[in-house]
Amino acid sequence: MTDVPELVDPILVVMLTGWIDASGSAAAAMAVAEQECDAAPLVSFDDDVYIDFRARRPTLELRDGVNTRLAWSSPELQFGRSSSGQDVLFLSGPEPDMAWHRFAATIGELAAGLNVRRMAALGAYPFATPHTRPVQLSATSPSKDVLAGLPFRTSSVDVPAGMAAALEQSLHDRGIPAIGVWAQVPHYVATMSYPAASVALLDGLATATGIAIGAGDLRREAVLQRERLDQLIEGNEEHLAMVSQFERLYDAALESDGAPDEGQPGDGELEMRSGDELAAEVERFLREQGPGKPG
Repeated sequence: MTDVPELVDPILVVMLTGWIDASGSAAAAMAVAEQECDAAPLVSFDDDVYIDFRARRPTLELRDGVNTRLAWSSPELQFGRSSSGQDVLFLSGPEPDMAWHRFAATIGELAAGLNVRRMAALGAYPFATPHTRPVQLSATSPSKDVLAGLPFRTSSVDVPAGMAAALEQSLHDRGIPAIGVWAQVPHYVATMSYPAASVALLDGLATATGIAIGAGDLRREAVLQRERLDQLIEGNEEHLAMVSQFERLYDAALESDGAPDEGQPGDGELEMRSGDELAAEVERFLREQGPGKPG
């Protein structure tokens, strides 16, 4: 650990790679937040305890045959400060491959020792939702009180857990409010970047913790991508039908209970066929457009 700065009621933001992150939305949101808060290293962790380097091998940089650098992947805790003066801690890097109980306890003890006021983890998952509607956020927490009053959807389901869930529980057990905020990404764009979801996650982070991140570039990218997707889909009746179906389900769910229902029935054959075809076509279209070409 480097010299500990004087932190006042910091917020802990968590985004560990290796678990579900559709479109890399949470990683992109985390990178923007770290940049805007001028994040600097605070705590490093023992690679050999937490990382299986046969599964997550280091990267060797070769320059004219010379080994110039060996880059190892490891979780890292950084600290920064938002534009409004809020102290922020960022836990990023790869999700540990082993010793989860030990890692969760270590982060819990660090959070308690640094007087962390609240924890928020970021994630994203593919969902049958249209790109033509606002990105919906869902939330998880060990505490009903933490979820109460927040505009995030919740559900009842048994699913495999990531390290973020273990950290939520570890901090909760130490009296620190913890929440996971998840963005729903249209499944037909889940293999490419989707800045609209990253923007939604940053907005959700502000709602859950009070940390405001501008993310102007991400917002502009989201507008541009929306235009490109609209341009692509309007030329295919089957794709239009799929998106229209998602729009109807989305709107009906909002009218009934304020959030899209993950259990809403639909035309599964249409969804799977059109979704897979559209995903491939979207990737090809955006690749042909290129970053410098008009959308």
